[in-house]
Amino acid sequence: ESGFDITAASQIMATFCMATSLADLNKRLGRIVVGSDYDGNDVTVEDLGIAGALTAVLRDALAPNLVQSLEGTPAIVHGGPFANIAHGCNSVIATQAAMALGEVAITEAGFGADLGAEKFFDVMGRQSGITPDLSIVVATVRALKYQGGAALADLENEDVQALRAGLPNLIKHVTNLQDVFGQKVLVAINRFEADTPAEIAVIEEAIGALSAGSTASAGATAGAGDAEAIRVVVSDHFTQGGAGSLDLARATMKALETPSATTLCYPDDMALEEKAQAVVQRVYGAERATFTPAAKRELTRLERLGYGKLPVCIAKTQYSFSTDPKVLGAPEGFEVPIREVRLSAGAGFIVLISGSVMTMPGLPKRPSACDIAVAPDGTVTGIH
Repeated sequence: ESGFDITAASQIMATFCMATSLADLNKRLGRIVVGSDYDGNDVTVEDLGIAGALTAVLRDALAPNLVQSLEGTPAIVHGGPFANIAHGCNSVIATQAAMALGEVAITEAGFGADLGAEKFFDVMGRQSGITPDLSIVVATVRALKYQGGAALADLENEDVQALRAGLPNLIKHVTNLQDVFGQKVLVAINRFEADTPAEIAVIEEAIGALSAGSTASAGATAGAGDAEAIRVVVSDHFTQGGAGSLDLARATMKALETPSATTLCYPDDMALEEKAQAVVQRVYGAERATFTPAAKRELTRLERLGYGKLPVCIAKTQYSFSTDPKVLGAPEGFEVPIREVRLSAGAGFIVLISGSVMTMPGLPKRPSACDIAVAPDGTVTGIH
């Protein structure tokens, strides 16, 4: 049996984004496993003699793309592995280029601290040696109200009760970064026009209480003053552009004066199944991961073939810490069912597919393409 993957979930995309040079890309492409022989031995791209051809196809694409914002801010955008079904990070080459070209480089790890951030640390950072000095959690009032049970149609209305109910989701992301990955954290509230002062104040109050608790705990064990308060900064870049994010920029530069001491969720030499258990328990808040018989057999086979030291990359819904997109907030005690295991030898990690997540997501009921039209004078409409 076989099927199709969206390009963002393909092994070549992941391999491309993990490469550090043309030579490294050629080597990584060559070790991609495409099947097995009659004796059960791996057959790789290098065995087929086509690693050079694949590298030639990707040669020019390996150069990062330099683009800019409407205000002229440079951005190096390169690669596109989705964090819900792949490792969710900008390419290693693009990130290294940004770090070399400026004093501060800001990158995104998609879909929160349970997906993009975990994979940034445990997958990309583990291989590349790239570790952040600061992690910024971007929160919106709208998202937290949704996490608290508010309907999508009602997110423009003030609802302090729903916002409070959704706060455990934000707190879980913050504490994941602090407790699991050793990060200094800054919370940025991405303010929208409908957000009210009362709603903003609820978020600031909650993070203030969390920060006070963390500082008190650290003071009790390591001496008062060793833990820093978590800053909360309201950013108006959505409505004001760069001028609206100056407070966030200043807070970022201040926070960078004492950088994070990054830690990982699990060590290299832990068994693959134990690595999965570490992620689902420490990061998701689950009771345990479960494995189908086929998934267990594949993990055993991969360890026997020498892939046991690779990190795991869990494909999971981005809508919940659990594998059920309808379970909101910060659930606990659930199970994470792993139904399939895939080797991504080129990228250097093991993909664990959980729940009902799809690696070939479908289009919405009405794709955006259906609304695009070209007038007789050449004017294009329907693109937002």
